[in-house]
Amino acid sequence: MIDGYEGKADDVVLFEELPTGCGRRFGVATLHVPGTLNALSLDMVRALGSALQRWEEDPAIVGVVLKAAGDKAFCAGGDMRALYQSMRGADATPSEYARRFFAEEYTLDYLVHTYRKPLLCWGHGIVMGGGVGLMAGASHRVVTSQSRLAMPEVSIGLYPDVGGSWLLRRMPGRIGLFLALTAASLNATDALFCGLADFHVEAEDLATVLTALGTTTFGASAAESHAALSRLLGAHAAVRRPESNARRCFDVVNELMAGEDLLAIAARLRALRSDDPWLTTSVATFETGSPSSAALSWALWRRVPRMSLAEVFRLEYDVSLGCCAHADLREGIRALLVDKDRKPRWRPATLEEVTPALVADHFRSRATGAHPLASMDEDRAGD
Repeated sequence: MIDGYEGKADDVVLFEELPTGCGRRFGVATLHVPGTLNALSLDMVRALGSALQRWEEDPAIVGVVLKAAGDKAFCAGGDMRALYQSMRGADATPSEYARRFFAEEYTLDYLVHTYRKPLLCWGHGIVMGGGVGLMAGASHRVVTSQSRLAMPEVSIGLYPDVGGSWLLRRMPGRIGLFLALTAASLNATDALFCGLADFHVEAEDLATVLTALGTTTFGASAAESHAALSRLLGAHAAVRRPESNARRCFDVVNELMAGEDLLAIAARLRALRSDDPWLTTSVATFETGSPSSAALSWALWRRVPRMSLAEVFRLEYDVSLGCCAHADLREGIRALLVDKDRKPRWRPATLEEVTPALVADHFRSRATGAHPLASMDEDRAGD
């Protein structure tokens, strides 16, 4: 048992295998907690990690589908309630649950990024935080017309983790920085534009896609199988797409995010006057978000450009434990998810009060002994 944390039933993720036209099978993993919008718990992380590793090593498995139960969400993020319970009454030392959750979640995300077989993620509905972490590394990322993607951590005193620091830096222009600071929501076309998705398929076509997997002959090599899956999904691409908010507002966003002074960026956001609802909603979220989270997102934005994905995950592990050791994460979860008063009392209360020393303390290693992700890149060597 970890800090009073008890595992739940094994059916938080459902597993099955579908036969294909070449005699091999596709593994199918279904997140199965629709009542929590499939919020990612430690049990789910462990179940998924074990299955993905087993399927990757099995020559009879040609690829994997990752999807979710329910019509509302693929995954609305990590299970912040469980994290909150582990922090209640705690001092500045991160709980053992927090240490295990972040280490194992990031290990799972890295496994998805480096998976040696085709991995189709069906990102229907809400895809936020930890859900983005699961989806972003998949080889074939599908969104539907109902998909809504976001990294909303600024509202709970965290920052875009799960490899978000790496992902956001690779988006067009400075749109990634804007998403980190404002938690702006992305539709299907936005996700394609920002590089978070590869295919737009209508939600009602999921059964058709799964049936098509059963009649497809996949090649002997992983490259051939990747190509076959791409052709299959391309054949079911949606005819109509919603307008991309990110593309429409791209120039404005780049102007807002310009320069190397976070306070100047913040001043431009606060001064923005626009009739565009996507922009105004995003700016309003920035203004009510955690100042410490904004400062952390900015610090990571500047630090990660030349880092590998494994290096970024190791850095994010340290920063996430740093968030657990400070007040804003606990307060943000309380205000948004526990008491639901939506009135967080951030400390510091303003971005101007966030000191370099406070930011630096979040980056301080709190690992006990060897870093739990020290061998992450070595474990997947050769990918």
